[in-house]
Amino acid sequence: MKKEGTAKEITDENLRQFVGYNMKRAFLNVRADLADTLEPIGLRMTSFSALAVIIENPDISQSRLAEALHIERSGVVVLVDELESADLISRGRVEGDRRQYALRATKAGMAKWKEAETAVNAHEAAMFSKLTEAEVTVLKELLYRVRRPEA
Repeated sequence: MKKEGTAKEITDENLRQFVGYNMKRAFLNVRADLADTLEPIGLRMTSFSALAVIIENPDISQSRLAEALHIERSGVVVLVDELESADLISRGRVEGDRRQYALRATKAGMAKWKEAETAVNAHEAAMFSKLTEAEVTVLKELLYRVRRPEA
C-alpha cells in the first residue's frame, strides 16, 4: 500500500481536447447558476423553458410542448400540472379533440415570465461576462448549428 504524501493536483488535459467535454463542463456551471437564479422566483429550468414555449406558442398542445422541449409526454404532464397548479398556465379543451388540451399562459404566468426573463438575462450577463457581445453572438450561432446539424 502506497503512503499518501502531498496531494497531487488532478488534471483533465486529456479531456480538454474534446469540444463535447468543454461544452458539458460549461453547461454544468451555467445550469447550477441558473437553478440558483430561478429558485427564488419559484421556477426550475424545465418550468422556465415550458413557460417560455407556451407564451411564444399560445394554445400549444401538451404533445407539441413535449416535442419542443425534447422530453417524454409523461414528463410534460407533470410539468403542465405544476405550472397549472401555480396558476401560471391554463389548460383548455381543443374543439373536436377531447384528448388534447390547449395550453396558454395566464396573467400571472406572463408576469412570472417577465420576472424570470429579467433574472435570466442578468444571470447570462454574469456567466458570460468574460466574452464580448460579439463573441456571445458567435457562441449562440455555433451552438445552434451543432444543435441543429441541418442548419
